[in-house]
Amino acid sequence: MTHHENTALPMEYRTLQSRMNILGFWIFLGAEIVLFATLFGVYAVLYNRYAGGPTHQDLINIRDVMIQTVLLLTSSFTCGLAILQMRRGSRNGLIGWLVVTLLLGAGFLFMEINEFSHYIHEGATMQTSAFLSSFFVLLGTHGLHVTMGIGWAVLIIIQLLQRGLTPVTTRKTFIIGLYWHFLDVVWIFIYTFVYLKGLVI
Repeated sequence: MTHHENTALPMEYRTLQSRMNILGFWIFLGAEIVLFATLFGVYAVLYNRYAGGPTHQDLINIRDVMIQTVLLLTSSFTCGLAILQMRRGSRNGLIGWLVVTLLLGAGFLFMEINEFSHYIHEGATMQTSAFLSSFFVLLGTHGLHVTMGIGWAVLIIIQLLQRGLTPVTTRKTFIIGLYWHFLDVVWIFIYTFVYLKGLVI
């Protein structure tokens, strides 16, 4: 499809196939929004159903949560820098910032796993109460998405090393960038409506 390329556009948008794939991914993100909206809705209904078990105040360590937030939001910034390097035609710069992004994401996951382990050690499991069931499902779903995003980005880095910057590899990189920013936005809602709200209510 190279004869259909529009060289006036960024490389990831130059072919019709790439533009359609990016549009399709925006539609996919719409479905993801519905998924997380449903999980937030369930949590909103169940957040004070403690069944005699631990409450927000008993469990939440806001210092650790703030570190997680800084790690993930910083990864969104470095992801943006990666796309900027891609637009400048620097494969090495792109890969370098993608690696930094993934390391920050891995740090976030490491802290979340430790957080869950602490909760379980304190006797707070999904079976303890409706509140904890909705809490673990919401955060676990987000954590699973971050894990998949890291794996997905690693595969894209391998393709970039093998094939360089092409309309296909730049489109895939742009799409994983959209996905990563989406996960950061979801985390902002989790931080606000789960952690901060839990500390004051």
